[in-house]
Amino acid sequence: MNERIIELEHITPKDFWGPQDIHLEVIKKLYPKLKIVARGTTMKIFGEAEILDQFETRFERILKYYDKYNQLNENIIERLILDDVPQRMDKSDEILVHGLGGKLIKATTPNQQKLVDLVFKNDMVFAIGPAGTGKTYTGVALAVKALKEKQVKRIILTRPAVEAGENLGFLPGDMKEKLDPYMQPLYDALRDMLPPTTLEDYLLKGIIQIAPLAFMRGRTLDNAFVILDEAQNTTHSQMKMFLTRMGKNAKFIITGDPGQVDLPRKVTSGLREALRILEGVEGIGFVFLDDKDIVRHRLVKKIVEAYKKVETANEFASHQNYYQNNQNTENPTS
Repeated sequence: MNERIIELEHITPKDFWGPQDIHLEVIKKLYPKLKIVARGTTMKIFGEAEILDQFETRFERILKYYDKYNQLNENIIERLILDDVPQRMDKSDEILVHGLGGKLIKATTPNQQKLVDLVFKNDMVFAIGPAGTGKTYTGVALAVKALKEKQVKRIILTRPAVEAGENLGFLPGDMKEKLDPYMQPLYDALRDMLPPTTLEDYLLKGIIQIAPLAFMRGRTLDNAFVILDEAQNTTHSQMKMFLTRMGKNAKFIITGDPGQVDLPRKVTSGLREALRILEGVEGIGFVFLDDKDIVRHRLVKKIVEAYKKVETANEFASHQNYYQNNQNTENPTS
């Protein structure tokens, strides 16, 4: 009697096998000539070589389906095992990732779709726009898609922890605990797209890395999908350092909102500078999202519009005062 061993990598057995191992029981019924024993993440199968070969091929379909959709049921298992020609699992090429609970994650606005298209065509893309336009969320979905499809070996998500400044020493906990609050939006996006155990496993093994921008210095990022979030808060040297980390088979997405710079006054935003310097460079794509792309609560769009009116008015008044002061200096009255 022949034996095969299959390891269920990055899979939570309880979720994969279902309540009371109902999914495992379905598989056993479909292969009565095999003895199938599952313990944790290890499955042993005993039987004739020819049947074992067929079983491995069909079981691989189940693994791929679960990895993509994060769910299984008895009907799906039967279809994947019994169909000689596997049916197309995804009827829409627009879907980037099947999130938890069957959530379909895809571009929902024309500019988000433009971001997706640009990432497929370019190795580096700048996604610029106000809060709530989905630039970071779409970027993370593209990264998870690339990892699942084995286009890259790891995901690296980074932000400049500019809000922390010199105050990290006053915060409780180790460095990770101090910095995690600044990385929270990235964790939130990942939790929508990956099962908790899988995400924890990826983070533990370094397959997914979330770190402040300062930790990128000196690294060469090969075979990675890398996202720099909140890039408007980078300095000239930080942005240059990050952009030159790109290694072989890498994808870079840089997101930011030039209107929300938290840097000290008189410090030039590395994002604003990069947009000017890199314009026209072949292989780099640019997409500019706006108020129409806001996908949060409907009030967010109205809030952004209201603030924009005030900020535009203030900017005009500032320019007007500057002009008048210069005129007074040039033509002093006696």
